[in-house]
Amino acid sequence: MADDQQPQGGQDSAQKRPPERKKRPEDPRRKRTVRLVALAVLVVAIIAAIPIWAYYSVRESTDDAQVDGHLIPISPRISGVIITVLVNDNQPVKAGDELVRLDPADFQVAQAQAEANLANAEASTQQSEVNLPLTNISTRSQVSTTSAQVQEGRAGVAAAEQAVNVARARVSSANFALQQAQANYTKSQNDLQRYRELVAKDEISKQDYDAAVAAATGTAAQVDSAKSAIAEAQHTLDQAGAQLAQARARLASAQVSERESQESRPHQVAASQAQYKSAQAMVKQSQANLEQAKLNLGYTILRAPVDGVVSRKNAEPGMHVSAGQQLMALVPLDDVWVTANFKETQLRKMRVGQKVDIEVDTYGSSRKFRAHVDSIAAGSGARFSLLPPENATGNFVKVVQRVPVKIVLEPGENRDHLLLPGMSVTPTVFLNSGTNSAY
Repeated sequence: MADDQQPQGGQDSAQKRPPERKKRPEDPRRKRTVRLVALAVLVVAIIAAIPIWAYYSVRESTDDAQVDGHLIPISPRISGVIITVLVNDNQPVKAGDELVRLDPADFQVAQAQAEANLANAEASTQQSEVNLPLTNISTRSQVSTTSAQVQEGRAGVAAAEQAVNVARARVSSANFALQQAQANYTKSQNDLQRYRELVAKDEISKQDYDAAVAAATGTAAQVDSAKSAIAEAQHTLDQAGAQLAQARARLASAQVSERESQESRPHQVAASQAQYKSAQAMVKQSQANLEQAKLNLGYTILRAPVDGVVSRKNAEPGMHVSAGQQLMALVPLDDVWVTANFKETQLRKMRVGQKVDIEVDTYGSSRKFRAHVDSIAAGSGARFSLLPPENATGNFVKVVQRVPVKIVLEPGENRDHLLLPGMSVTPTVFLNSGTNSAY
């Protein structure tokens, strides 16, 4: 039965199939017209793209750019109290104009004290300079005196030694005289004894006996005199020995003084010279202190270092300020430039010296400033940021980096000071300009 129904189903499907449509023949003229129109549009697009490509292929531009300039902080070099503020915010000033005055009283006193110290140091130097030759002369004289004392001591020792020798000779002579006197005394005593026996026998006269007695008495006196002479000579010898010891002591003392004077002379002279040099150093130090005091007094007046405009003034009379505290900022509008952050893909043909047209958002396209590329930064802005990106973490996402390019205005372009730091600008770099000589 299934076989019987199969052809019936096939007939039904054939009956439901829509009839095939007949294709109309294509119009060759219409096809040719479409091709011509497409070709014409392509040619027109190419012709229009050529000048556009020619224009933009030699230009690079970015709106990520702004005017930069110096912001010069005005700070005091010393601490003090403000007594006068001579400028206001946004006031133009010239180089050397007074901006702020500090109270100079303390610094005037310091200068007077420094002048007094300098005068004292100069007086000490003069005194040391006078003492230097005096010390040289006095030490030389002292050496000469001690040398003379040594010579005198040696002469005294020689004289004392001679006196000792003379005293010794007198002692020897007195001893010899005593011996002779004693010999005579012994002989006279012997003669007296014989004469006494003879006179008793009346063999000699009384006169001869008296003469023998007198001779014995005389020899006894001679012995006593010789003994006295010996004692006197010994006393003289003792005195001469004492004088010799004193002379030797004086000589030793003179030699010590001579040696000390000879050894101390160079030290005294060196000490005098060192004192003179120290006084000279004190003079230089006092001069430096005086110069510093004068500088500090001059620092009580804050002056403008360059021409510019006062900004961010934070100084009022009566304020106590510290050294280095910023009181205001000075913006020199004569020295401004443009920092343009170009994409790294835009730097392929960019070179130093290429000319640039700058359009400022403030003034629109009605005013353009001429400039040239001054330099290209040594790294991208992200690399010099506080937290530079780290691409070694495994989550690397490539981002086109921007590299700062410094663009400097041509001379006289900002003489009217229309460009202010922070203004947004759009620089256009002409890549085919070569250097700024193209102007």
